[in-house]
Amino acid sequence: MLELTLLALLLVAVLLLVHSYFLYIPLLALLARLTPTPDSSVPDSLPSVALVIAAYNEEDIIAEKIENSLELEYPDDRLSIVVFSDASSDRTDEIVRSYADEGVDLVRIEGRVGKTECQNRVADAVDEEIVVFSDANSMYEPAAIRELVASFGPDVGCVVGELKYRDSSDVDGESIYWRYESLIKRLESAVGSSVTGNGAIYAVRNSSYVPLRRGAISDFAEPLAIVANGERVAYTADAVAWESTEETVDDELDRRSRIVTRSWHTVANNAGLLNPVRYPVFSFQLLSHKVLRWLSPILLAVALLSNLALVLVSTSPIYLALLGAQLTFYALALAGAALDRTSLSPPTLVHVPHFFLVANYGMLVGLWNFLRRENIVTWNTTARDSSQNEETEP
Repeated sequence: MLELTLLALLLVAVLLLVHSYFLYIPLLALLARLTPTPDSSVPDSLPSVALVIAAYNEEDIIAEKIENSLELEYPDDRLSIVVFSDASSDRTDEIVRSYADEGVDLVRIEGRVGKTECQNRVADAVDEEIVVFSDANSMYEPAAIRELVASFGPDVGCVVGELKYRDSSDVDGESIYWRYESLIKRLESAVGSSVTGNGAIYAVRNSSYVPLRRGAISDFAEPLAIVANGERVAYTADAVAWESTEETVDDELDRRSRIVTRSWHTVANNAGLLNPVRYPVFSFQLLSHKVLRWLSPILLAVALLSNLALVLVSTSPIYLALLGAQLTFYALALAGAALDRTSLSPPTLVHVPHFFLVANYGMLVGLWNFLRRENIVTWNTTARDSSQNEETEP
């Protein structure tokens, strides 16, 4: 009986992990082939667009971002550029004001209220038909706005663009992760609706915008709110933004724990979307893409501990082989961690397992924060070298 219980725990944990990370993509691809192509008719005329840039202490990069925005291939009389400053204490505001003659507006918001509350206030204030949200370090390709606009079909309330990373940092695993995420978003959009946005580049119909709780993570909560209101979230790989990856794996740990903390709160506030009766496809997507993913550190622990117990209570070579495979993976991750602390560049074979475990530790911290009812409302700017934000060829 004990062996059967342990085996059941091992199989459930492994199957859920395999589903979330590997099986979900082919299942989406199959559903996409069975789903009629959504209507994506192009509007007769270009809608007015407000490009809203989030800034907090971005003096090192904000001028480059504004210059990049001024060069976008969209009619000047149909595009406004708005930078909101969440009580920046450096030269961000001064730099933005220097572009006032070129039509760039600064909205300074006092009190350090956080990105989501800033977006709520700016979205309420602008009159343009489409609102595009961007981060200060996200550099757009010239046609990005046009491509976002072109994806607004009649039932689409939000369009998510493509974030690409330059290989200029030590965190190759993050770049691989984002390519993997982009594939999932493309397939989800083909099935019906993408589950999440991307703070670097996503657009919302002004009439579809839903004011969010201050503690919500806006590029996740806004798409969920739009889906709950009966509209789709589309994804286009043709609207491209470029960023540099986090500088260190430790930076990635901090980022992942912050995002997952806020995302758990967001899912809790939108728990109705997990109802398979009302949202049969989207609930499956949300559960597979996000909820199971964030539970993966728990599932990894269950898989390891149940497998170890099986080896202790049984002589089956299958259990021993499975345990050996798990321990080999963790050994590779430890090697990646050791090399990461040196000046040597770790090979992908050890770097990706290390990145994966660091990301899972960040997700575990996020889950723990959520269970303790802690949330993170404001954000800090990662130190950046602006030279790393020069636009490169894809």
